[in-house]
Amino acid sequence: MRQEKKRSRPQIIQAMVDAFKQPDIRSKLLFTLFILVIYRFIAHVSMPGIDRAALQEMYNQSELLGMLDLFSGGAMRNLSIVAMGVYPYITASIIMTVLTPIIPKLQLLSREGEAGRSKINQYTHWLTLVLAIVQGYSQLKLVESEGVISNVGLTGSALLPTTAMVFSLAAGTMFLVWLGERITEKGIGNGLSILIFANIVASLPQTFGQLTVTDNWSGLVWFSVFGIIIVFGVVLFNEAQRRIPVQYSKSVFRGGKMYRQAGASHIPMRVNSAGMIPLIFAMSIMLLPSTIASYFPGNSAAMWVQTYMGSGFWLYWVVYFLLVVLFTFFYTIVSYQQQNLPDTLQKQGGFIPGIRPGKPTGKYLSGVINRITWGGAFFLGIIAVMPFIAAKITRDPAMQIVISSTSLLIIVGVVLDTMRQLESQLIMRRYDGFIK
Repeated sequence: MRQEKKRSRPQIIQAMVDAFKQPDIRSKLLFTLFILVIYRFIAHVSMPGIDRAALQEMYNQSELLGMLDLFSGGAMRNLSIVAMGVYPYITASIIMTVLTPIIPKLQLLSREGEAGRSKINQYTHWLTLVLAIVQGYSQLKLVESEGVISNVGLTGSALLPTTAMVFSLAAGTMFLVWLGERITEKGIGNGLSILIFANIVASLPQTFGQLTVTDNWSGLVWFSVFGIIIVFGVVLFNEAQRRIPVQYSKSVFRGGKMYRQAGASHIPMRVNSAGMIPLIFAMSIMLLPSTIASYFPGNSAAMWVQTYMGSGFWLYWVVYFLLVVLFTFFYTIVSYQQQNLPDTLQKQGGFIPGIRPGKPTGKYLSGVINRITWGGAFFLGIIAVMPFIAAKITRDPAMQIVISSTSLLIIVGVVLDTMRQLESQLIMRRYDGFIK
């Protein structure tokens, strides 16, 4: 009777029940939830001496700050001690990813296995601290210029309080990085991605509230429609892959004789292997000119930039689309070169049928990754400009604000990655996973 009841449940619900019944999986889930609760409490601990009304007005008028606030779950809007979120670490990781194939020492470290990756991770942490200090001071100077806070500087009576605030912000970022690494180590999923996911989900009630409070029910319907379309596209392209067949041959000594055995496998080449990073790169570059121009009111060049390079003009979205496509190819090629697949296959005795090992294999794989990346690049480009498309279709400029393609891409990516990890945990314990 119990078995029939178990089978009558939907598979995903039964998988969740089975996961929670396992003591080790349950402890990982509860540990992850505990860390998230701690983080959300800390996100509401604000800096002293803040004009909250001026702070809210400043964030409502700045798209760049709104984008950064996305990664802090409203902590920047409250100017809390974790106001910068894990954004400095993301920036440091991207910089180290780009520099690894360029700097010979880092390239050698990347080939030394776990020890080399640990060393690169240590360099990333040090770079994160430097970026957090610089960004913390810049953020304090920015909010001071808007009248949110006063007495910020590195001389006289402002030195001590400014130093304390900057190091508090940097310590908050490093603490979040530590929390994320604890989730990765003892919880479920990638810790930093989970923290960003929690931040975005925490801001969703505010988005729905903006639509319902103003009685914009048509906007809520369009928001749901475009949200479903984006989520469907993200799942489709994130899971799409080209499988390259690989044959392996190995020697086995049996009965005093040497035999050759063959095995088959494949290399999964993802259509969208760059993830959300091209969107972050392109968005940062596109918002930078308008932000700099805002510091020069009345200047003709600054006014031109704010008019034609703002999110309300079509030129902004065209350049944004092109930058996303460009950065998708750049990041995919850099990541592919770091994997060094042709040499790895040759060392493991693997080969692609019909392709000679070595340089011909590298040329073949490079051609495949370049072709399939076109699909991923145009997909990310369309996802990037989807808020503009939604605003034009609905004739509602508010759609550009409430629909965040980047946040939906992050949410779907984190959910899929976490489900895969739970799936593998259940399959190892002979349970049915989320997907048969």
